[in-house]
Formats: sequence, structure tokens, C-alpha cells
Amino acid sequence: MESYGVRRRNRRHLRHNHNTLTPPPHSETRTKAETVPGLVTPEHGVKRVAFSASLLASGRGETGPFNTQTPLVFRHVVANIGNAYNPNTGFFIAPVRGAYHFEFYIYGHGHASHATAAMLVKNGEHIFNAYAHQASYSVNPSNGVTLLLEIGDVVFLRQWQNSRIYDNENHQTTFSGHLLFTV
Repeated sequence: MESYGVRRRNRRHLRHNHNTLTPPPHSETRTKAETVPGLVTPEHGVKRVAFSASLLASGRGETGPFNTQTPLVFRHVVANIGNAYNPNTGFFIAPVRGAYHFEFYIYGHGHASHATAAMLVKNGEHIFNAYAHQASYSVNPSNGVTLLLEIGDVVFLRQWQNSRIYDNENHQTTFSGHLLFTV
């Protein structure tokens, strides 16, 4: 049982170091994972993983059409808790085994020859897609999925061949995901 002084010192440490989310240095329960700021909560030991990003870092424009399916790289990152999303590759890599939820919203201008379409891919396998095609006006296909991921599983979006996707300073084309719970 902790003495009053130890409990008080633990609370003071957590209060002054709330951004690191680590137990006091003298704690025997400290693990290697707890030394990474923001990834482990002192009360649960569960990683916190969430990201949200839009396609273009700045400006506006169309992506595509391409003659092959092309990975999409979402460069305007507004949240990347746990750093599981890589804005240079567009890949989300699962840091822990668990159930994850992903959503993607794709924006495009209607075109007679080109749809607006993307697919969510897990470890190279097509999982779900979002697709819309009309000759005029704007379209905004979207989709979402909950997946059981193992450590190291890779999730990303791939643009359909011969499709066009638009984004601008309003960040209408987005990709987001978060850990629901570990398994």
C-alpha cells in the first residue's frame, strides 16, 4: 500500500508532466512503451491512435486521371496522435493489434468521361470503395469501415484509374482513422 507521501508525489508528478503521460520515475510499473509521450495512458496502458488529413497541403486542383490505380497521399495533416499515419507515403501502419475505424470522403467535379473514385486498401487487398460518376455538378462519394488490424498492417487509399479527385483550401477530400480498442 502506498503511503500518503508517495500518492501525493505521484499526483504532483502527473500534474506537472501531463503532456508526457508517464508515471513517476521511481515507479516499478514503468514500461518501455510508456516512455513515448502521448501513446500510453497511465491508467489503462492503451495506445492512443488517431489521424485526420486532407489531400492537398495548400492550393487547389485535380488529382488524376491516371491510367493505373494510384496511391493517394494526404498531405494536410490536422491530427496524427501516435504518428501511425505517414504524410509522405499516405500509409497508416497499425502500431497495436486492435479494432480501427476509417472514413474517407472524396470530392470531385462532374465529368462525362471521368468518375470520382477511391478505394480503401489493407495490406494490398481492396476492402471498400467510394465511387460517383455524373456528367456535371459536384459529387462527394464516401465510405467507412471498421477493421481488425494486426501490428504492422498497412491501410491506405488508392485512386481508381481514369478518375479525378479535387481538393482545395476547404479540405473536402479527407482520410481519417482511429483506434477503437485493442484486442
